[in-house]
Amino acid sequence: MSQITLTGIAKAYGTSVAIAPMDLTVADGEFLTLPGPSGCGKTTLMRMIAGITLPDQGAIRINGRDMAALPPEKRNVGLVFQSYALFPHMTVAANVGFGLRMRGIARDAAAERVRAALALVDLEPLAARYPRELSGGQQQRVALARAIVIEPDVLLLDEPLSNLDAKLREYLREDLRNLQQRLRVTAIYVTHDQAEAMALADRIIVMDKGRIVEEGAPVDLYRAPQTRFAAEFLGQTNVVAVTAAGLLPWNAGVAGPADGMVSIRPEDIAVTPALDGAGRVLSLTFLGPAVEYRIDIGGTVLRARDSWTGTAILPEGTQVDLTLRVPPHPLQKVA
Repeated sequence: MSQITLTGIAKAYGTSVAIAPMDLTVADGEFLTLPGPSGCGKTTLMRMIAGITLPDQGAIRINGRDMAALPPEKRNVGLVFQSYALFPHMTVAANVGFGLRMRGIARDAAAERVRAALALVDLEPLAARYPRELSGGQQQRVALARAIVIEPDVLLLDEPLSNLDAKLREYLREDLRNLQQRLRVTAIYVTHDQAEAMALADRIIVMDKGRIVEEGAPVDLYRAPQTRFAAEFLGQTNVVAVTAAGLLPWNAGVAGPADGMVSIRPEDIAVTPALDGAGRVLSLTFLGPAVEYRIDIGGTVLRARDSWTGTAILPEGTQVDLTLRVPPHPLQKVA
């Protein structure tokens, strides 16, 4: 079992609060992502679990074992950083085996574990190369192999893909999730990339200013967020007011919570050209599989996204009607 339990954990630097007192449990084998803006405390939280940063108060337990007195090398935690942090004078195999040597693992046993770890990340043929001879994606795979070769109880990943180009990030993201599932290792993944957080996670913890704003499964946080912060952070959205009767002024047939604000994703708004339409296309962006419109309707600007299926793209200035596609969740108030 590799459950992580944080109880009353907190950290401040002078008068600046990095982590407000919080409780958090990460289940055995769970893939938890921590998205949030820069300075929200997500990296500090991860560093405290790793033992690199000491909390001011609270307890950290892994498998029920109190980590307070243990240095990082005694916590059996695998770390993968944004910068790769490879030793340039060591071969790939030597980099991966470094942690095993520090643990005093016998040479033959260590060599076999290094080989197995490199095979898991498809780098076994490159074992004799040096980091300078590898691409960025290959270097990140070496860093991942180095983290898993020690057979960690917990895998901590701090924005490990952010230095890579978009296509490679998407490719390695799939590999990373598949690897975590095969190993069944408990993982915490820090990122500022909302799409990455949703694609990888079993559960998402959205953080801001050292606090947990909202948590839940990716689909629930995206489709039915409880807070405006989470709604706006996890992708584009329209936060709009409903009337006292709970109706959208521009789509009165759709009911929502009475007298509040609701989050409506751009893809949930259908756009139809109409000579007497209440809305007007201000601008459009062609995204390949979709077209995104900015539409003025009664002084409010909304974003709507239509899947590109060969229908005509509506030019700027087109008068349109807006209707709400039936969403998977009912409209609900965001605080």
